[in-house]
Amino acid sequence: MGTTTSNGQVAGTVSAATPEDLRLALRAATLYYLDGLTQAEIASRLGVSRPTAGRLVARAKARGLVRIDVVVPPDMRDDLHADEERELEKRYGLTEAVVAGNLGRAAAALVMRRLAPNDVLGITWGPEQAAVAAALTPGVASCKAVVQLDGAMSTAAYQTGTEFILGRCADTLRASIIRLPAPLYADAATVTSMRSDSVISRTLEAGRRADVMLFGVGAVSTSTTLFEGSFLDTRMIDDLIALGAVGEIGGRFFDADGRPVHHELQQRAVSVPLQDIARCKKTILISSGPAKHHATLAALRGKLARLLVCDIDCARWLLAQDK
Repeated sequence: MGTTTSNGQVAGTVSAATPEDLRLALRAATLYYLDGLTQAEIASRLGVSRPTAGRLVARAKARGLVRIDVVVPPDMRDDLHADEERELEKRYGLTEAVVAGNLGRAAAALVMRRLAPNDVLGITWGPEQAAVAAALTPGVASCKAVVQLDGAMSTAAYQTGTEFILGRCADTLRASIIRLPAPLYADAATVTSMRSDSVISRTLEAGRRADVMLFGVGAVSTSTTLFEGSFLDTRMIDDLIALGAVGEIGGRFFDADGRPVHHELQQRAVSVPLQDIARCKKTILISSGPAKHHATLAALRGKLARLLVCDIDCARWLLAQDK
């Protein structure tokens, strides 16, 4: 961080100002940025009012008299990716992007920073979410409730980790649990019947209104938790691909622009709709691995996530798109 002038001017950007104007602005900026004085102290030192001192500092910055450098320590360049984070935020209109090696720990830190005591945290099940739950630190943050955003019951002997995720989050965040005692998919008539059930309807409504939503994305392939858990079969996957599906959140499939894909599973899913996810102001997407790149890109294009936690390979791939 420093100040720079050339005969009272910088690159011709301050030619309209008098030398005395520039001298005072430069002096104020030096006292503020280099000497660490407050605006009140600057005002006393220069014999001006406090508002004038503030204007002088602002004028120095606006005129190009101040140059600020943010430097990443050389020994931490593999761990800190500020440039990529800033570019992701700019490119995709994100509130915040976090690029890290340990996604569970990074996402947990983000969740704890963004949660308010009266918030309801909505969460889907999956390995990334389990890693976040495990990395939460007791006593750092709290919320009102943790609500399950998608059904998890399956006829297969597949462990979704839902109970661990909900229990760990609730214990660590000192929150109550709102469970969704339902399968992820059922036939349309059963889904209609379940929506009339008081417990399930209350849970889905709480999920739709959650203040913070935490989720991962799934690709449309046989190498996913939905296929491994027997929620989908190869015929369904082929049909979804034919319809342009590239990813899913909570069992809800979307195309390359993040728009819902009209498939029978839309009517059969017991989970919070994509439209409600898009309306939430604090949606946190966790993504890792090349298989999820296209799904992540589509979710960002569709504004399904306001905050992103990803690895450096995903970040660089995303920044190579949409140019």
